[in-house]
Amino acid sequence: PAEHPRIFWNMSRIARTAALFSAGIMSCAASPVINTLPRAGARAFPTLKQFPSVLSLRGGMGMATTASEGSAAPSVTFKCRVRDESIGGDNPYTWKDVPSDALMKGKRIVVFGLPGAFTPTCSSTHLPGYEKHYEAIKACGVDEIYCLSVNDAFVMRKWGLDQGLEEEKKDASHIMNPGNFKKVKLLPDGACAFTRGMGMSCTWDSERGFGERSWRYSAVINDGKVEKIFIEGGSVMQNHGPDPFEVSDADTMLAYLKSKK
Repeated sequence: PAEHPRIFWNMSRIARTAALFSAGIMSCAASPVINTLPRAGARAFPTLKQFPSVLSLRGGMGMATTASEGSAAPSVTFKCRVRDESIGGDNPYTWKDVPSDALMKGKRIVVFGLPGAFTPTCSSTHLPGYEKHYEAIKACGVDEIYCLSVNDAFVMRKWGLDQGLEEEKKDASHIMNPGNFKKVKLLPDGACAFTRGMGMSCTWDSERGFGERSWRYSAVINDGKVEKIFIEGGSVMQNHGPDPFEVSDADTMLAYLKSKK
């Protein structure tokens, strides 16, 4: 009977190791995840707070290292809503799959991720700053600016309208239009696919009841690769009390882009 806990523990370790192997990270000897696996004799699994720079296993979606300069941006599909006048009525919108490659391949873009639509800092400063400096940022050799949040397309559109962004109702030259906005485009990452791929997934369940969201950051992505990234606090943190906003703002991004002209 005294051996039963040990047998259970060994079986649990095997199952956890198999999960990590299926996530494709077992070959990386220096992986922060591998280094945090329990040593022999330990009696508790690491908590989510012991994984500040990698994606949690919640939802069984695997893990991703936090994006850094030179790393490839994830290839995902955004579920967007576009305007289709043939539908008629007060809500002439339909679904459109927008591949991230269509937004990034052969282009230099700015994307900034934030915890949530309608939240205070995101609404008062983060999005408005990029909308204000939209033309100045584009003048620095940027093709487009995207605001990304782990919210669905309905919430993102309503937030944009609430923010006073000018909706694009006719021009279809951009893959997300008509139906998105003329300046900063709002990207709905409702399933958290891009956020997880960037290693920016964080959970604020005990702090704000948010569940899984994006850590606050901004990045320049050049032809599908991260040219520059600004991560608040220097790393992704789970259930973090403060919501830092020091380096992912539009002014910091604009200063960086001007230095590269």
